[in-house]
Amino acid sequence: MSRKYFGTDGIRGRVGQHPIVPGLVLQLGFAAGTVLTRAGTADGQRPRVVIGKDTRVSGYMLESALEAGLSAAGVDVVLLGPMPTPAVAYLTRALRLQAGIMISASHNPYDDNGIKFFSAAGTKLPDRVEQDIEALLEGPLTCSESARLGRVRRMDDAAGRYIEFCKSTFPSTLDLKGLKLVVDCAHGATYHIAPLVFHELGAEVVAIGNAPNGLNINEGCGATHVATLREAVLQHQADLGIALDGDGDRLMMTDRNGTVYDGDQLLYAIVRHRQEQGLLRGGVAGTAMTNLAVEKALAARQIPFVRTRVGDRYVLEALVERDWVMGGENSGHIICRDKHTTGDGIISALQVLAALVDRKTTLDAYTADVKLFPQRLVNVRTAGPVDWAKSPAVRAAVEAAERDLDGTGRVLLRPSGTEPLIRVMVEGADAGRVEHWAQAIAAAVQALAAG
Repeated sequence: MSRKYFGTDGIRGRVGQHPIVPGLVLQLGFAAGTVLTRAGTADGQRPRVVIGKDTRVSGYMLESALEAGLSAAGVDVVLLGPMPTPAVAYLTRALRLQAGIMISASHNPYDDNGIKFFSAAGTKLPDRVEQDIEALLEGPLTCSESARLGRVRRMDDAAGRYIEFCKSTFPSTLDLKGLKLVVDCAHGATYHIAPLVFHELGAEVVAIGNAPNGLNINEGCGATHVATLREAVLQHQADLGIALDGDGDRLMMTDRNGTVYDGDQLLYAIVRHRQEQGLLRGGVAGTAMTNLAVEKALAARQIPFVRTRVGDRYVLEALVERDWVMGGENSGHIICRDKHTTGDGIISALQVLAALVDRKTTLDAYTADVKLFPQRLVNVRTAGPVDWAKSPAVRAAVEAAERDLDGTGRVLLRPSGTEPLIRVMVEGADAGRVEHWAQAIAAAVQALAAG
């Protein structure tokens, strides 16, 4: 069964446009609740679900709609308020709930939003369960009898529980005393959590992007706008900068010189430390976007590496299939399965900091083996689906680029899983040629999209 609503990261879109409208989200809550009640629970009680959200103003509306739909289906609901996506995954598992729901559009602008689900194990829902929910989405909306309606309560100590969980992933023999950190929360879901985590481990923390107003999430800040972090690190003469995205599952960092480190480099730092400690199990999973330099650096350390489709869910699937623990994307999604069931920006930052403190080194020195190949990503906005693979002009541009790169680089075209975009990526040893071909291919895709 093909999926009409669920993408690679739940259901996402522009608020006020189908499917991110109150009626459909109410139906979604009812459909998900019906699937849960049919599955039943081990103790025979009503299923229980936790709902978190980021700081978008639309979160209130969508939370209420989900809450009503779930209650009508006979599911108890625990409301967390603003919480990072990985916190929802953690609390779902820690509280032994049947599912977790996060209302967020991650790194997208405030006028987008979405809903993603977690299983009882704190992992993304299996495709089969998403298909079961979709099968009910366009069916009748009914209501349980009053005695069977779900109850709703708020959890007041959710932030504190998650802060302690994050801190527990940092070695008890180490601390962050003597480090000055700038932490950019992207005016998102980590605004009241991330600064406290690093502060309570001993760091001096300068928090930025920690004043959400419902409209400023990811706006000129966070992991997708690292220039803001870089400027703050230089201004405050900090040792390191940490940038998270709106829902807290992405990480970028800068050092005291303002050099930016992406997910590829940070993943390598964590993997290297695990190997040096004798704690690395298996190899590393990356994606089609992972820089060639990482693959080469891992090979030099005799660490197996595999590429997946773009998307952290595919990285996780590859790790589970192979029983490996480390994987990630250059966008900043890093998965440490020995610490958490999903990607977590705060916990990933703590793993990097643990490596630097333990080895008494700098981020620059510890990642020196990764000499990043020039990589250019151009996003081409489209009005709808574009079948670029069947376009002679686009194919000709791609083939010309591959001939010119002659094995020294890569070309990748793919549709975004979350936005109406075609992403054009060119990677190679020569920055000028990379830029030339990225623009040439993007122009061909743009012409196709224009009609």
